[in-house]
Amino acid sequence: MYAQQIANIELPTQQAPFALLDATQPVSFFPAGTEIYAQGEKAGPLYQVEFGAVRVYRLLADGRRQISAFHMAGETFGFEADATHHFFAEAINATGIRVFRIASAADMSRQLLPLALKGLIRAQEHLLVLGRQNAIERVAAFLVDMAERQGGLRLVELPMSRMDIGDYLGLTIETVSRVFTRLKDKGVIRLLGLRSLEILKQDVLLDMGE
Repeated sequence: MYAQQIANIELPTQQAPFALLDATQPVSFFPAGTEIYAQGEKAGPLYQVEFGAVRVYRLLADGRRQISAFHMAGETFGFEADATHHFFAEAINATGIRVFRIASAADMSRQLLPLALKGLIRAQEHLLVLGRQNAIERVAAFLVDMAERQGGLRLVELPMSRMDIGDYLGLTIETVSRVFTRLKDKGVIRLLGLRSLEILKQDVLLDMGE
């Protein structure tokens, strides 16, 4: 249901991402593992992924990492409800980021509201995934989401590591690896490498992820 709501939201296009924003910087390059912004830093600019991928996460009190979102090429992040970032953002691999700063006199409500709604819906979807007790259901839902965000293709690129996926789904890296192997053995997916796979039985994967 939430995925359908996302599709119905009219978002700014990549060709003219934010008509009322002042792009104060060209595309900035971030090597793998580089911090884009930190929790507690002053917020303000919006960030659009030109190429590569970004993980957004928070460090828990016991030192564990909880990833709240992944952002792929063409997607925008960094929107906050107040003046402070509540999460860290980090480049997963070699990533290009375009920074947009809000023009002081611009009325941004039409541009920012769809971003806020999309972020809320993705957060709700993530909570639904985390609420599932079955690890294979969590991984299946994650793969379905990644495929949809890459145009619904059967060939899916996974720029994030198995550890990243585990920290996003609330699973151990060993559990994630076992689920991938199980899906491969059942003929649902074909592993093309550590960071790519082919979905062979899309209907089965969809049923697992529902």
